[in-house]
Amino acid sequence: MASHPGAGGARTRRPDLITLTGVRAIGHHGVLDFERRDGQPFVVDAVLHTDFGAAASSDDLSRTASYAEVAERIVALVEGDPVDLIETLAVRLADTLLAEFPVDAVELTVHKPQAPITVPFGDVSVTVFRER
Repeated sequence: MASHPGAGGARTRRPDLITLTGVRAIGHHGVLDFERRDGQPFVVDAVLHTDFGAAASSDDLSRTASYAEVAERIVALVEGDPVDLIETLAVRLADTLLAEFPVDAVELTVHKPQAPITVPFGDVSVTVFRER
């Protein structure tokens, strides 16, 4: 595990990371009627900050955050109750993952690649960081 100098020369440990990218689901989020009615794809990237020590020493899945379960939870929330703003969705996702999985922090990005924008664009996204 890498470490780096902290304040006053103290060594701090960098977290272990579980990264999921491109988790896709159809959600009905947005402020426009057709977004709520028709739905559209959302793509979520999540970086879970944790410590692999207990899981690695025991080789036991129950001692870490199962990325399969995290991905399923993300999809369930994206497909769940609609909200107006992707900022609200991002905070809901991050707060839920932090509460339900053994992680210390979550950095989460919600992409809305088909957002109703009238000019050409590649993607729109919001990113939140939450920690215990």
